[in-house]
Amino acid sequence: MHVSHNSQFLFHAVRIWSVESYKCLEEYYVPDMVQLDDFDFDESKVVGLIGTRICIWRRHGKRSTFPSHEGTLPKGICMRYSDPEAFVGCEDGTAHVFDMYSRRCSRIIRMHASSLTCVALSEDQLILSGSSLGGVSMTCLSDQRVATLKPSGSAGIKTLCLNRSSHLVFAGSTAGHVYCWDLRKMKMLWETKASTNVIYTLQAMHNDKSTLAVGGIDGVLRLLKQDTGEIVSRCVMETEAPARSTRKIINARRCGRRISEDTQIDSIPRTLRPPITCLAVGMKKIVTTHNCKNIRVWKFS
Repeated sequence: MHVSHNSQFLFHAVRIWSVESYKCLEEYYVPDMVQLDDFDFDESKVVGLIGTRICIWRRHGKRSTFPSHEGTLPKGICMRYSDPEAFVGCEDGTAHVFDMYSRRCSRIIRMHASSLTCVALSEDQLILSGSSLGGVSMTCLSDQRVATLKPSGSAGIKTLCLNRSSHLVFAGSTAGHVYCWDLRKMKMLWETKASTNVIYTLQAMHNDKSTLAVGGIDGVLRLLKQDTGEIVSRCVMETEAPARSTRKIINARRCGRRISEDTQIDSIPRTLRPPITCLAVGMKKIVTTHNCKNIRVWKFS
């Protein structure tokens, strides 16, 4: 199962797709035609951030939003959900923690002096957040002490990924860098210049300690070694294939190709490498979404 969100004309929706059949299984519309800023999900529901409110779409059930009073939550930018709590990163540098059952804000934590851009959660109530001015802050809910992991440069942090099995946290920056810290040692392990432009998303498969998938504005899917940061593979589409349409959903099979380190990225047509806005990693598949409203499923042998 893969969840995506899409904005088209006045429609803002969350869609649940089958990675096996490539069919849209369910579709939920955002209320009041506002923008969906971020979302997270589990097997029973999708939790979305829409401006100053949180929206819950229950699978095969009702939709609800909270808080009901405007102004009780600053403008949210990012969120993560871990039952029973939702964690919202706001433009004023705070993280708001909401209890999903009482629908009340239980904690407000000052994480950064600038806007929070991304949030990641550990299993032991550790919150990590990236800042628009650079740096990763983390705090434990039990004592709310905040510590900071600082990259070597000043570029903003765009995306975070926490590998719970190895206690490593990865971050992608607006300048194309990927960073790795060991949370047990509170130490940076490596830094890689993966791209010349923004890294939008990076993910590792749960319990996998070998591969990190990275995507960004240049549209190249990169695979890195988690322990060293070495880029082992760069992938783009090989050709545009004729498409077939089924119930207004266009499915097409395309071939991908690996490109070498010295390949000039700008020489590859943009139609073969639209920006990668989000990705998810499986055993032999990687799912990527793009700003051209496409979802791609990459299969690896």
